[in-house]
Amino acid sequence: MKTRRTTLALAAALTLTSCAAPPGDSPGEVPTPDRAKNVIVLQGDGMGIAHRELIRLATVGQNRELAMDRLEVSGWVHTDPADPTETVTDSAAAATAYATGVRTYNGAVGVDAAGKPVPSLLERARDLGKSTGLVTTSQVTDATPAAFASHVLDRDDQSEIARQYLEETKPDVVLGGGEDRWLPPGEPGAWPDHPWTDPTEESSGTAGNLVARAQELGYEYASNGAELAAATSPKLLGLFANEEMFEHRNEGEGAIYQPVVPLRDMAAKALDTLSADEDGFFLLIEEEGIDEMTHHNNAHLTIAAGAAFDATVALVLDFVKAHPDTLVVVEGDHETGGLTIENVDPDDESGEADSREDGPFTVAGSELQFTVDWTTTQHTGAATPLTATGPGSSALGRVQHNTDVHDAILAALH
Repeated sequence: MKTRRTTLALAAALTLTSCAAPPGDSPGEVPTPDRAKNVIVLQGDGMGIAHRELIRLATVGQNRELAMDRLEVSGWVHTDPADPTETVTDSAAAATAYATGVRTYNGAVGVDAAGKPVPSLLERARDLGKSTGLVTTSQVTDATPAAFASHVLDRDDQSEIARQYLEETKPDVVLGGGEDRWLPPGEPGAWPDHPWTDPTEESSGTAGNLVARAQELGYEYASNGAELAAATSPKLLGLFANEEMFEHRNEGEGAIYQPVVPLRDMAAKALDTLSADEDGFFLLIEEEGIDEMTHHNNAHLTIAAGAAFDATVALVLDFVKAHPDTLVVVEGDHETGGLTIENVDPDDESGEADSREDGPFTVAGSELQFTVDWTTTQHTGAATPLTATGPGSSALGRVQHNTDVHDAILAALH
């Protein structure tokens, strides 16, 4: 039985391995070509190779490349979990593999297949004296960011994940959605319960008022774009929605992708804040909308979320021009939807209901059109593409497991 007491005991038992910097390193020193002062991991949740091609065709066309496809190094990644009953990974197991270098069961966050906590890249970076941050359009306590900064047996234990952020792993910047998990029932906070966009949303935290606790611990709190822009503290907590920063539904049923603070703006604030640390930083940036819209076989908003993600990658690459000692990795944790790009053909409809073809869509800059077809509303076992640039990125230009990606990033940090 997965209980909070067991989770807390495991978390308390975690002993992180200290990673001392090699002799001769000092704050602000330019690293060797294989060593990174800063690491930025950008994850398009659910993003397979067809998703990247869909975003490319719809936004820049056949003769141009996305920002995420212009990085010097490219490879692809096996995503299999170490699950006793399922072949295809979920986001928790996949993120844990990337974050810790250990494969685990579906639903596990920052623990191995036996339930033992394992240290993450964010914690390793923190122990090297670097600042750390998490940015996402999902709940900040959802599976992907949680795997980099918490250790629980069940991904649904989101209030415990939030508590661990504040009291154990202590990332300096945490920006995204999910205020409901930080406040107890009856305390709606900055984002009112039962909004018109989703009347089911309401505060549901189980660990007290964690927003107030964060402020006690020195975090400056922001609940909208103006407050985030005005924030000056080196420790920031921003919660910009009750749950995800969008509404993921089937097309025509109230789906919305309009984050009140765009992913690019959150990333820009995180970069500005974390880069003040002379020892460098580790930053995870996630676009959750790609996965959630694809779960609903909603190609229109998959494109919208993908375009927002690529704009954020472009921002990061601009940052890298002034900070070449930065390792950047763009990855997908798994593929969702079995997405296929097809020619327009009214006689080639293979799906029903949610999984009917979407489109036609126009190839940007042309008169060509295409449709999007689907095989599932769930994850698939397809490998995912990876692109990278910066110190240590050459190790990623190959076929590899997601745990190998962790190992390459960790090597670059040392």
